[in-house]
Amino acid sequence: MPQRDTADLWRNLRAGGETGWDFSSRWFADGKSLSTIEVTSLVPVDLNSLMTDLERTLARAYRVTGDARQAEAMEAKANARAEAIRRVLWDPQLHAFSDYNFVKRALTHQLSAATVYPLYAGIATRAQALDVAKTIRGSLLRPGGLATTLVASGQQWDKPNGWAPLQYLAIVGLRRYSQGGLAREIALRWIRTNVAYYQHTGKLVEKYDVEASGGKQSGGGGEYPLQDGFGWTNGVLRVLMAWYPDALQNTRPTAVAGGAQGVSDAAASAAAAPKTSHEHTPARP
Repeated sequence: MPQRDTADLWRNLRAGGETGWDFSSRWFADGKSLSTIEVTSLVPVDLNSLMTDLERTLARAYRVTGDARQAEAMEAKANARAEAIRRVLWDPQLHAFSDYNFVKRALTHQLSAATVYPLYAGIATRAQALDVAKTIRGSLLRPGGLATTLVASGQQWDKPNGWAPLQYLAIVGLRRYSQGGLAREIALRWIRTNVAYYQHTGKLVEKYDVEASGGKQSGGGGEYPLQDGFGWTNGVLRVLMAWYPDALQNTRPTAVAGGAQGVSDAAASAAAAPKTSHEHTPARP
């Protein structure tokens, strides 16, 4: 990318990695290509929601220790940040929250699952939460759960991938604002995706293709092969199955034709398969 200043490019790549969304069209100036990554000029809605939550937590901690002055200072910071999120990061064009470019002095107008963070943190107004719920149902809800974005860029924090933490944050946030029906729908779809993939392969994985049906398609793309496991997949699935115990009748891998041997065969087949569903994005050596 000779058109980019090298130091600026690498600074933005590092910043993109630190967001946890490594990488996503959400960070791209043109909404498509990694070569246009522009993170350091953005005010991200998820980061600021988490900072508000942390400031509130610190305020409670200071109050417990008897430091009223610091508690009030932290409460003031949290309240000011929450007000700014509601005012600056609300996108009436999307009917959702988005990121703000403070250099261009404009919203990015990029719809992503990050819009659920102000609901999770209890920052959104009731009207904003209702609009976000409608936007999620109309644009981000997929057969396998909640989509990350609407852009298929080949990066892993983009369409068609779904990620466990985003499902959890959306479900908690929607329940907080009395949108239990939509929260349940996301949860049931995600649970079924996870369990169906487990029944076919004998394992859980880092991310899933929420556009696919039947839970047979893992997620892909990005900078490295799909990871088996995975801590947040396991944890979120366990919580959601406790909250929605009627989601499935049979979660055993023996539901696969051929019983235990069928699971073994499916797992071997999955291990031999390409580790990414985005063929134009090579895996890292």
